[in-house]
Parts: sequence; structure tokens; C-alpha cells
Amino acid sequence: MSSWRSASSPLENITQAVASRPDIAARALQKKYLLSVIIPCHNESSNIAPLFERTRTALEHTGQFWEMIFINDGSTDDTLLQLLSLRERENRITVIDLSRNFGKEAALTAGLDHARGDVAIPLDADLQDPPELIPELFAKFLEGYDVVNAQRLHRDGEPLAKRLSSFLFYRLLGRISNITIPQDTGDYRLLSRRVLDALQRMPERRRYMKGLFAWTGFRSTSVAYRREARHTGRSNWNYWRLGQLAIEGITSFSHVPLQLASFSGMIIALSSFLYAAYLVIETLLYGNSVKGYPSLMVAVLFLGGMQLLALGIIGEYLSRSYEESKQRPIYLVQDTWSSPIENTDIQQENA
Repeated sequence: MSSWRSASSPLENITQAVASRPDIAARALQKKYLLSVIIPCHNESSNIAPLFERTRTALEHTGQFWEMIFINDGSTDDTLLQLLSLRERENRITVIDLSRNFGKEAALTAGLDHARGDVAIPLDADLQDPPELIPELFAKFLEGYDVVNAQRLHRDGEPLAKRLSSFLFYRLLGRISNITIPQDTGDYRLLSRRVLDALQRMPERRRYMKGLFAWTGFRSTSVAYRREARHTGRSNWNYWRLGQLAIEGITSFSHVPLQLASFSGMIIALSSFLYAAYLVIETLLYGNSVKGYPSLMVAVLFLGGMQLLALGIIGEYLSRSYEESKQRPIYLVQDTWSSPIENTDIQQENA
């Protein structure tokens, strides 16, 4: 049994869900759903073939219609050629080739915009998130949940520093955010059609998708799993890019940094006033004695540093407003190779 599995298998969970709830049984037997798996790819050539085979097997186990949507996000290797070769063997694959590298959040948005399914499942191309969990996510959807989060119990193959920083970031964001963002949860999850429709109504250009998924607020639950190490290759996410993503998440869903800058300014101003009063009283009582140069420099440098920090925080929020004011598209599509599957085919099957 693979390390990611819980006590019961995904197929057993579907069977139990259908057997225990008559309404779920009716949904599962009277209608077939279209599942759209969204896979952004950037230089993932060596992972494409095993990713497809494992994902196809998991989707077949659900007994539903399915499609895979691969987004080539400006890859510089032969990822696009691998995807097109794969599509020649499987016509349920859609390949979207972006005009350049727009970043994972934009590529994921492109895939969600093109998803035609009743549910969509974002999935990383590095196979750290096991596709075998899809039937279990779908079982929770049959129970009536619109969002089914895949929550990581453990992160194999990642250094301690990265695991610790991720642990602290999710908990910090949860404390300061004005919405509840699931902890230890990446993009891997199941989203119902009405969640997809809600996401398409969100116009912002700078996107933190994990926060947007949570912002929709529909009925949600979580499925725990153990995250595996990368199948092959090296991650494109270095600490600098992860730090940028963290800042994006914080500035997108919290005003606390601005409030901290304001409170720090008030505290420093009050402290300066009290210290000035102390100096006046001391001068009146003991005369004007010249103090040392180091204490003066410490005060000047401290105040200068706080001012620069406050300006930096304000600048982050201003840059977001500036980017949004340009109204540029989130991504540009260079070519699309669409799957021939149509919703009318599914409707005829369900009739």
C-alpha cells in the first residue's frame, strides 16, 4: 500500500459513501459527471508520461467522464512536444500553450477557465501530489461538498528549512487573514462547477489561488494524505520565489501589515514624546549635560529603519493597485489543442 493512502482505499470510500446515503446513491447511479484535471507544466518533460498514466488510472477508477487539461507555461525543454505526442494517443487531453512563462497562478487560472467539467481538480506535474487520491476527493464531492481540500500530513523529500517555513507561513497567514485559509493545503483539491463559476468572476490580475479558493466560501472538507518527493527533476520554486508568493498571499488577504506599520509609528511617536519630556525634566533638575554620540546614532538608525519598513509595506500594497489599474490580461494563449469531448455527449449518456 502506498504511503499516501489513508486506512481505506478511495474506491472503498466511494462505495461506503454511496451505500450509506440514498441521495448520494441516486446521484452516482442516475448521472455521470465530467471531471477536469488541471495540470500546469513548466519544464516537466520527464514527468509527463508517468503523470498521465497514473492520473488516467485514477480517473478510470471513478467511472466518470474525464478530461485532462495541460497548460504549457513557457517551458524551455520539450514539455510541449511530450504533451502533443501524448494527445495523439489520447483525445481526452487538451493542451494550452501560453505565449510565455506567466507563472503558476496564471497558468492554473488558464486551466480553470478552460475546464468544462462538473468538477475541476488542480494537480501539480511533479507527482508530489498523488493522482490516486482523486477517487477519494470525488467521493467527498458525492457527499455534497463543493470544495474538497487535499491536506498534507507530511512532506517527503523536502529539506527541514522548507518544511518549517511552510508550516510557519500557513499558520501566520491563518492568524492575520480575514478569511479562513486551510492549513498545509496547496492547490491540489476538488472544486465544483459553481466554485469554478465564482472564480471566473474574480478579476484580479495578481492572484494567490489558495486564498481565492477559500474566499468563495462554499461547503468544504479535507482529505489527509502524505505528500511524496518529486518524481524526477528539480523544483522551480527557490526560496526567493517562495518568499514572493508568501508576500503575495499576505498582501492579498490581510491588511495587518499596514496596521502594524501604523501601530509601530504611534508607539515610536509616543516613546519619543515621553523621552523628550524626560530630557526636559532632567535638564531643569540637573542642567544640560551632553550625552554620548552612540545613543543618538542608535535612535536615528532605528527610526530610519522603521520608516523604510513602513514605506516598503505601503509600497507592496500600492504596487498591487498599480498592477490592477493596468487591466492587462492574466495570461495570453499562443495555441490550443482541444479535446473533442462535448457536454452534449455527456447529456446524451445521462438521458
